Amino acid sequence: MHNAATDDAFEPRVRASFARQRVMETLGAVLTRVESGAVEITLPYREDLTQQHGFIHAGIVATILDSACGYAAFSLMPADVAVLTVEYKINLLRPAKGDRLVARAKVVRSGKTLTVCAGDIFAQTGDTENVVATMLATIMAVPQRDNLKQ
Repeated sequence: MHNAATDDAFEPRVRASFARQRVMETLGAVLTRVESGAVEITLPYREDLTQQHGFIHAGIVATILDSACGYAAFSLMPADVAVLTVEYKINLLRPAKGDRLVARAKVVRSGKTLTVCAGDIFAQTGDTENVVATMLATIMAVPQRDNLKQ
């Protein structure tokens, strides 16, 4: 299924929203690619984000992947619609250890109210890339309200 953005200015809107997401700033995550229905977020390895064995904590992996799925869905929304995650399922496939983590998400099916996205997060070291986790997420379209920014 081809997913076309309903707003020609989707990329700057996605980037502006991501810039306001304080948790991504706190983690040091960077939005590295935005396309219609697809997003990539990169997180450099940081020891302060690890669990007791030196792997990036599973909660951090889920946070980055959730944001990638949410922004993939958001890229297809009209300009006056925000998004919120309704549900996700994550499978952790191997320890998250590498120079960086790269989360890639894409829209599987875009609906008026619910959008389903799939995402994978990879640990990269040099030219080597290994999948760490995979996620299936349901994202809800939320009409703009005064108390809810895009």
